[in-house]
Amino acid sequence: MDSFLDLFDPGTSPPTNCDVWPEDEDDDDSRLPPEPQMGNVEYKLKLTSPSKLRFEHLVTQLKWRLREGHGEAIYEIGVEDTGRLTGLSSEDMKSSLITLDQMALKLGATTSVLRERSVKKDKIVAEVLVRKVPDDQECIEVMVAVLGGADAGKSTLLGVLAHGEFDNGRGSARLNVLRHLHELRSGRTSSISHEILGFDTEGDVINYQKARTAEEIRDRSSKLITFLDLAGHKKYLKTTVAGLSGYCPNHVMLVVSSPAVNVSSPTQLDMTKEHMDLAIALRLPFCIVVTKTDITPADNTINWLESVLKSIGRRKVPLVIKSDDDVITASSAQPTQNIVPIFTISSVTGENLDLLTRFLYVLPPSLSIKEKERLEQECCQFQIDEIFKVPEIGTIVGGVLTQGVVNIASELVIGPLDNGTFVPVTVQSIHRNKAPCRVVKATQSASLSLEKVIPGLRNGMVLLGLGVNHSACMFFQARIVVLYHATSIHNGFQTTVHIGNIRQTAAIVAIMECDKRGMHTNDSASVIFKFARHPEYVTEGMRLLFREGQTKGIGIVTQVFALQVVAG
Repeated sequence: MDSFLDLFDPGTSPPTNCDVWPEDEDDDDSRLPPEPQMGNVEYKLKLTSPSKLRFEHLVTQLKWRLREGHGEAIYEIGVEDTGRLTGLSSEDMKSSLITLDQMALKLGATTSVLRERSVKKDKIVAEVLVRKVPDDQECIEVMVAVLGGADAGKSTLLGVLAHGEFDNGRGSARLNVLRHLHELRSGRTSSISHEILGFDTEGDVINYQKARTAEEIRDRSSKLITFLDLAGHKKYLKTTVAGLSGYCPNHVMLVVSSPAVNVSSPTQLDMTKEHMDLAIALRLPFCIVVTKTDITPADNTINWLESVLKSIGRRKVPLVIKSDDDVITASSAQPTQNIVPIFTISSVTGENLDLLTRFLYVLPPSLSIKEKERLEQECCQFQIDEIFKVPEIGTIVGGVLTQGVVNIASELVIGPLDNGTFVPVTVQSIHRNKAPCRVVKATQSASLSLEKVIPGLRNGMVLLGLGVNHSACMFFQARIVVLYHATSIHNGFQTTVHIGNIRQTAAIVAIMECDKRGMHTNDSASVIFKFARHPEYVTEGMRLLFREGQTKGIGIVTQVFALQVVAG
């Protein structure tokens, strides 16, 4: 692919072959979409010798673009506001890049040229990444959930990325990732584990091969990728869905084994489709990584993936990554959630691993800085996914902070217990990315140590700030859409409901706007659910996903019926 900056506007249909933008009628140069008013992308025809007043204006503009991109901005040099690729001479381009460096330096940011291309005869255009870690953060963070069927090579791939050593073909790399003895014996992940991969300002990888501890990786990184390794076997699907729903990742990396298509492995291929549909249902952008290409060529696998992605109900545009230019094109198109990059790699030979790490380096955070600041100003809500009881230390809870800020010595309440009550607690210490820290902010995952052992705790509980309404519920109303059901759904239908970190069986006790024939595939209605075992903390606006066997559905909580707790 020799085209430049194939960025797709969300409202524009991309070319079917996904290779080039339609050519301009007046000349041979391709065009970009017009410059977006919002977001972190800025077009500049040239930045040569600006006046002092103009320079200050440019710095202010860069600062705004960095805020829009959560610390990252993309500058297209030699491009008009209309998207026309005019280009600059080599001298003007050199001068423009120097000016951009000076602009970034004034803000404490860094620049790196992502790619250049010649247009016309002696003109060139360039795409530059400007990065500035926000003042209240140690680095820019992106959470990537890793999905895929059993034996696809997910844990092995993460072991290679995080530890910098290729696999020996017999699973040596995954030994650094698996958490439990039964996982080591079977080779199958059954729990949720975390791995990290850092990048410095120049885009060089910082992993355990270059840093001895997680704390050192974090300190040396300007951008940190946190991988969420999820189970691939069908029997652990509930754990996988809980991880996707509870941790709210920014991106999904779907791993497919190349030999699986050639040997027609129905279990792995079905789980690949299942995980792909989960990402689409939760509106998460995703990429696909085809592994084990050293064993089997990826041609048949790519053909199968393209047919699945283009099928009715998915309608995605596959883009096979073959060069650095493809990488930048794919990462720029991720916010539209329409382009799906496909990487073909080998964890044994290291084939194309550099393209995958380059993609992770330029992968933009999905949450804007404005939205993040809004969440940080809300009252604390920490969703609990793991609980440990450590002698002489107390209770340790792991999960993700969905809103607010938690510091050491913060006074919170934990619950709801089986009777719907909440218990006051104090945070003793905080760990993030396997290293101690003093504060955790909205959208970050962490482990919190509480000052005492509290009986009756379970996964799915929450830690709340003292200013939040501490009311649990047994009944709630939601607007749902049935994605698939073989027959019809009526009152009394029981299903496993996932709401954030909550995973519990619930029954439909009332269906509004529905006739006697019940709800079928693609039907939507407002329904009232009742939890089967114990009350949960649910708020209006939370997204839910329910499944039972082949039945799948999604929805939004519209009303919560608070549980009346009797004192004493």
